[in-house]
Amino acid sequence: MSSITIELPDEVVQSAISPEEFVGELRLAAAIHWYSRGLTSQGNGAQIPGMDRRSFILALGRAGVDAIQVSPQELKAEVENELEARRQRLADHPPRSRGPA
Repeated sequence: MSSITIELPDEVVQSAISPEEFVGELRLAAAIHWYSRGLTSQGNGAQIPGMDRRSFILALGRAGVDAIQVSPQELKAEVENELEARRQRLADHPPRSRGPA
């Protein structure tokens, strides 16, 4: 594991929380930021602040960040794939006729 030292002005670190709590909040903020920019996955993002994936997803929600990051191109490809699969299912198994109306 890598270790990084960051020097901050005393005024930045709130006296109401311990240095350990501040570091935890800073790690979570970094993970959320990197996830929102598509630079890390949910699993890796959860590891940064030492959370499980479910807790990280909940933290994303509290921060107003979508837990599912899909680009417009990925969404279009998923929709096209699903439409093609549906067409294939219909071609393989056409609906039965209900007889004369």
